[in-house]
Amino acid sequence: MFDFLKYHPFAVKAFFESSIVLTYAVPKEKLEKLIPPFLEVDTHSDRYGFVAVAMVQTKHLRPASFPHVLGNDFFLIGYRIFVRYTSANGKRLRGLYILKSETDKKRMELLGNIFTQYKYTTTDIQQQQRAGVLTISSVASDFEVEMNIAAADIAMPHGSPFKEWKEARRFAGPLPFTFSQVPDERKVLIVEGVREHWQPSPVQVIKHHFSFLDSLSLKGAVLANAFIIKDIPYYWKKGKLEQWK
Repeated sequence: MFDFLKYHPFAVKAFFESSIVLTYAVPKEKLEKLIPPFLEVDTHSDRYGFVAVAMVQTKHLRPASFPHVLGNDFFLIGYRIFVRYTSANGKRLRGLYILKSETDKKRMELLGNIFTQYKYTTTDIQQQQRAGVLTISSVASDFEVEMNIAAADIAMPHGSPFKEWKEARRFAGPLPFTFSQVPDERKVLIVEGVREHWQPSPVQVIKHHFSFLDSLSLKGAVLANAFIIKDIPYYWKKGKLEQWK
């Protein structure tokens, strides 16, 4: 009866204190089986697709019509695939398909699963920073990433398909759109994000492990890039439903 609530029925605002994204290159055929038929994998050299882990510290997340004092602060983790979609009017759109979302607050899980289809669960999050090295980890979700966020002249990750950071930036996110499939219907939900002054900086990753990625059996996956941004206002428009063929 209230399924319409899951279709992003209102615009949302938030402030990103930080957003760290690790993007993995995967043979494209490994990702094709993880996305709905109306999407296609966004590729590099027609060989690699990309799955990213975004770790975001948000503040004042709220419906856009609410004042920021009524917002909530959450840590969010999103596992998503870079995809393309051809809209009903023939436009080619780049965006993301959400595989899984995690947060450090039960409140965000409840609200997120009422108003989105992003499959939120609550988990523990630990953050520790010492001498420029930031570690983010979770016991319940079995992941850990350690990064030198103070390093300069950072080399591309070993095995990355990109030759330089400028090239890698194209698959760093965020992309303008996020796509979801409406269950049991031939409809796609499109949510457009709007941001300003988005200037990500490369991050040196010391070690990384995400149990969820391991569960996807993405043989041949390699870390392709890692970026950080700080202090960015962000805005999601109201969701739009569209029939797909």
